[in-house]
Amino acid sequence: MTSDLSIAVLLSGSGRTLVNLAASIGDGRLPRGTRITAVIASKACLGCDRARELGIEPRVMPGVIAPDQLESAVNGARFIVLAGYLKLIRVPAAYRHRIVNIHPALLPSFGGHGMYGHHVHEAVLHHGCKVSGCTVHLVDDEYDRGPILAQRTCPVREDDTPDTLAARVFAEECIAYPAALSALLTGRVRVSPDGRRATIAGAR
Repeated sequence: MTSDLSIAVLLSGSGRTLVNLAASIGDGRLPRGTRITAVIASKACLGCDRARELGIEPRVMPGVIAPDQLESAVNGARFIVLAGYLKLIRVPAAYRHRIVNIHPALLPSFGGHGMYGHHVHEAVLHHGCKVSGCTVHLVDDEYDRGPILAQRTCPVREDDTPDTLAARVFAEECIAYPAALSALLTGRVRVSPDGRRATIAGAR
């Protein structure tokens, strides 16, 4: 297992996932020694305030960040974790298979540009889906297309609204993200030669 378990968190909104990650460090769901060493926001947002509450001064970087700028901005963090980050990532060569994201639907359905937040849950309800959930995946240069690490599901109820479905999906995110990220941090993720499939050693 690598001794460097530093992560940089990128966000664009409320920072709920950042708070979940910090809690996961505190309660042992993430490996001992995991540290959030940088927070980057695409705009001034509540997530910036929550980063400061955690003792981390966020850096606001609007627009799509060039690979060399991103590599510099994360201050040497070994992994990059997207936490509701809405801008397209240009993956630096040094961070190939070391950037991870969570999406509030079961990819490859309901992903891609413009599919975030309530837009996703509205689409799930519009299509009459009976099951939704979340997907943790490695990040490539396209929205929501990198190899999948983990998925968790939840029922879609007849009386659901985007808000009630979002709350149920987020509860699954709080379980899925720390578990998948722990596998990545501890070197248990393997990516197929074609870059399309990821497996976790020891996963059932």
